[in-house]
Amino acid sequence: MAEAGEWQLAESGPEAYEQYLVPALFAPWAERLIERVDLQKGDRVLDVGCGTGIVARYAAGVVGDDGTVVGLDVNEGMLEVARATSTEVTSAVEWRRGDAMDLPFTDGTFDVVLCQQAIQFVADPSAALREMRRVLAPYGRMAISVLRPLAFNPGYGVLADALERHIGDDAGAMMRSPFPDWEGEMLRALADDAGFRDRAVTIEISAVRYPSIEEFVRREAASSPLAGPLGSLDRDVRGTLIREIEDALGEYVDDDGIVIPLESYVLVAHR
Repeated sequence: MAEAGEWQLAESGPEAYEQYLVPALFAPWAERLIERVDLQKGDRVLDVGCGTGIVARYAAGVVGDDGTVVGLDVNEGMLEVARATSTEVTSAVEWRRGDAMDLPFTDGTFDVVLCQQAIQFVADPSAALREMRRVLAPYGRMAISVLRPLAFNPGYGVLADALERHIGDDAGAMMRSPFPDWEGEMLRALADDAGFRDRAVTIEISAVRYPSIEEFVRREAASSPLAGPLGSLDRDVRGTLIREIEDALGEYVDDDGIVIPLESYVLVAHR
């Protein structure tokens, strides 16, 4: 088991997010999200809640030099990593700091709006969808992905419960926060209320793999504000936490590590 200090990664949270979560989770999801809106050369694209920019980078490769891509996020640390990791993108991506509920663009600026695993963190999702529709051109397309509740993602429920027991309520709540208690009908209602048409909600099932349960815990924590609290735990306490997760998730362990199923909703709609 690692010593406490070894769990304090040198990378910042956004850097760890790009290093650990993007290859494992967000890159495969980004490709599928882009496929959902039939992105074309020359399209003008907005990536809302872009994080470190994987959706925007993939979109830039599709729209080419005749298209434009803007990545927008409220977190400047995420945007700094996005800028650093997009230097080789042929089509320039503009990185902007901004609020999803008050998009800093004029009406009809974009052909496509994308939002991968960010709408659940917005204080008023309805306002965000209204803004997305506003900045879309006539017949523009929108695609949003959001994780299903923890009942459909039990591996992360186990992790959240263990963090709550050994670190505290805030740690458990933080790990649960990407998994809102939403149903597909809520997403349909959000699209309808915002004025979108031809909306469709589908369920996407994928998986994330880590070399061990200890690395599952470490990498997920390192990519979030949990890095400090988990890293500062006494070695014995952290060992107990990991053993509890191993006991609960043993059925997901194989000879290559641990594989954890994940389920998301994907909402696609037209202006």
